[in-house]
Amino acid sequence: MINAYAAKEPGGKLEKFEYDPGELASHDVEIDVESCGICHSDLSMLDNEWGISEYPFVPGHEVVGKISAIGDHVTSLKVGQRVGLGWHAGYCNSCGTCESGDQNLCSNATMTIGGRHGGFADKVRAQATAVVPIPDGVDPQSAGPLFCGGITVFNPLIQFDIKPTSVVGVVGIGGLGHLALQFLNAWGCKVVAFTSSESKKKEALELGAHETLNSRDEEELKAAAGKFDLIISTVNVKLDWNLYLSTLAPKGRLHFVGATLEPLDIGAFNLIGGQRSVSGSPVGSPATIKTMLDFAALHDIAPVTETFKFDEVNEAVQRLRDGKAHYRVVLTK
Repeated sequence: MINAYAAKEPGGKLEKFEYDPGELASHDVEIDVESCGICHSDLSMLDNEWGISEYPFVPGHEVVGKISAIGDHVTSLKVGQRVGLGWHAGYCNSCGTCESGDQNLCSNATMTIGGRHGGFADKVRAQATAVVPIPDGVDPQSAGPLFCGGITVFNPLIQFDIKPTSVVGVVGIGGLGHLALQFLNAWGCKVVAFTSSESKKKEALELGAHETLNSRDEEELKAAAGKFDLIISTVNVKLDWNLYLSTLAPKGRLHFVGATLEPLDIGAFNLIGGQRSVSGSPVGSPATIKTMLDFAALHDIAPVTETFKFDEVNEAVQRLRDGKAHYRVVLTK
């Protein structure tokens, strides 16, 4: 039996929940959970904000732990190995995107917290291909958020071949943005943090930003016209996106990793005139996650975390819900 914390209804309190996972599938592994980050996507799923949640619902898709059992056909991992598990718990491994190494874009990928139970538990199961070993040099206590928040902001650097000479802006210095600043600085980019919080400006500079801009100051944004090769938006609120587009250099890109639910109001001439692009991306493939972990180890990049014990899960969730997390919340044994 697996002991977990589950909600019985949308937005419900997480309570102790026991379930029988059945026989371990031949291509799966079982992980003894050591820690698990809490992400805004966990809250969205907990509240059924996207209309796809099933109850009882066990959150948790930023898992770190040691493999306790492997399926009969698993050869890439071994018992006792410390690994991480992120947004996806499995792929079809036969479609064109999987075969080309873009498993994160597989239309039949299995969510770790969708149609199965997640990592707010003593154990969790996943397909071996979705599990990535944690290298030396990455602190396992804080590594969990790298498997969702970290890879979400690292993936665009790989996908769009961002150069060390690029000027990159980051909108929103929170759970995603604070990691983006660190990655971009180590990548060699000139990094500008967009934030409306005076208190975060100093910390943004400490995390890797070279400059800051007030994200709600129209005059500051107008003064930055034509400056950025890439802007990564991590926020889930509506902003004046046409104003942000005007800050892009020719062939610049406004890239969304924050799930704003309101439609984007974007004028076509803002795109056409400078051959600019608007795009979005999810988490990365297992290979990209591995690259990110190696890069984080080399450059000593880590999430800024607050820790709670698993039996304090409701307090931890409420802290994130209240917007008080600094910057990521992690549950530990």
